[in-house]
Amino acid sequence: QILPDGGHYQRCPSIQLEVLRDLIDIRSALAAAHRESLPAIQSSIDRMAPLARTLRHGDGRMALFNGSNAEDERDVGMILAQSGARGRALLSAPHSGFHRLAAGRTVVLADLGAPPPPGADRRAHAGTLSFEMCVGKDRLIVNCGHHGGDETEWRMALAATAAHSTVTVNDANSSEVRPAGGLGRRPQMVTCARREAEGNIWIEASHDGYEQTQGVIHRRELYLTHDGADFRGQDQLIPSNGKNEGGKFAVRFHLHPQVQSSLVQGGTQVLLKLPTGRGWRFIVSGGTVSLEDSIYLGNRQDVRRSRQIVISGELAPAETTVKWALHQEAK
Repeated sequence: QILPDGGHYQRCPSIQLEVLRDLIDIRSALAAAHRESLPAIQSSIDRMAPLARTLRHGDGRMALFNGSNAEDERDVGMILAQSGARGRALLSAPHSGFHRLAAGRTVVLADLGAPPPPGADRRAHAGTLSFEMCVGKDRLIVNCGHHGGDETEWRMALAATAAHSTVTVNDANSSEVRPAGGLGRRPQMVTCARREAEGNIWIEASHDGYEQTQGVIHRRELYLTHDGADFRGQDQLIPSNGKNEGGKFAVRFHLHPQVQSSLVQGGTQVLLKLPTGRGWRFIVSGGTVSLEDSIYLGNRQDVRRSRQIVISGELAPAETTVKWALHQEAK
């Protein structure tokens, strides 16, 4: 179940933490019984702890991917301390498909890997190429989270692509979300390339989850400057047969409930204010920007009202390109 980069094969940060804690408890039980610990247990702990740090936001809690909750920061810190593993957070996890972009006080965590395989996808979400963003201890861009109950409606809604900070096409899911849990149809080809220079970070990723149902490939580019004050992205929907058949797209950026948001510049930009008082300006080209209602479940069944930025528009006959940027406002 533990991949070479230390990720758990279900690709869920909460399960990553849970399995790491189980392995630590097994190691402690063997030590208390004066039994030698298995090398595989220690090796797994040493690999899993850095990946858990990769998926940790500045508030000390976990990212919300594939049915994860944020978890309690004290529990997260205790588990990582008890692991004894000193490995730093990975910037990229090629087997798990997660990337961490960190510069200045800004951290972006991105799910740029294929969904978990059948049999390991019970809590999987249709959130391929989604990301979350924090500045210091303040979460800014989030995914909606995980309910934790048995209600099918909650399961379907929160596992949907629209509940993630990524792109939807014609209100469809990039993976088929099954009512009983798990995924049916899913992306078969997910690509990712990363490069860094002078502290600046570029990532190019794509997936074919919409090819079968919508006839397009989603390509996403992310760029974070060396000081963390400028985060930019580009989303493209490329027709697989050379021409789009029409339809609509939406690029969603779910906001943490503590983020204040308002449309400015005649409704063409969004001004965001963090709890610390620092401001960020959201700028877009290639679509119409709006503020809509959303929900946030960082903790199980704790439903909080929030907002989301939505860039919407019609698919172009050829490829559709949307560019967006988050700039930190001067003090």
